[in-house]
Amino acid sequence: MSLNLINIAKKYNRNWVFRNACYQFEIPGSYVIHGPNGSGKSTLLKILSGFLTPTEGELKLQINSNYITTENWSNHIAYAAPYYELIEEMYLEEFVSFYIKFKPLQKGVSQNDLIKIAYLEEAKDKQIKNFSSGMKQRLKLSLAWLSEVSIVLLDEPCSNLDAKGIEWYKNLAKEYSKNKLIIVCSNGIEDEFSFCKKSLDIGNLIK
Repeated sequence: MSLNLINIAKKYNRNWVFRNACYQFEIPGSYVIHGPNGSGKSTLLKILSGFLTPTEGELKLQINSNYITTENWSNHIAYAAPYYELIEEMYLEEFVSFYIKFKPLQKGVSQNDLIKIAYLEEAKDKQIKNFSSGMKQRLKLSLAWLSEVSIVLLDEPCSNLDAKGIEWYKNLAKEYSKNKLIIVCSNGIEDEFSFCKKSLDIGNLIK
């Protein structure tokens, strides 16, 4: 099983963010992609998630010997990023119930389990707009890690987490990263990717 980038490029207006990105990510596997701000890490992750369409190139996702069409990628990928918006007018239980209609949780994990794991039990009846930034980040990460998917994409996952939250994230990664492809984009915070087995510089993905 694998996720292949074949000469992927992205352009905004007349400016190329990157061109000719090539790599094969193995499933399972854990990777961190490094690079300075503005190098295209977040753009690449959005393309891998299916949220953005590349200007050039081809993506191939193979799961259990079957090639997955881009229309069905969302069934296999979970994504968490600081800029990923939650539906803030919804209450927590309402939002989680809505989310899992489209992306079920792993076997043996219930909606209440997820809320408990995210340490959001006392916020069950609160609107998400009233959450702190750390609470929102724990919700995003819990949904990503606990979804029944083959691929988890994380952009700067320790954003908005305090020291206790970072330890929580690392424990979650240890518990739920098995048998999946994990790709983390980081500006160099080691706690975000300490569990990753392979380290890539985005410059090395671009010919």
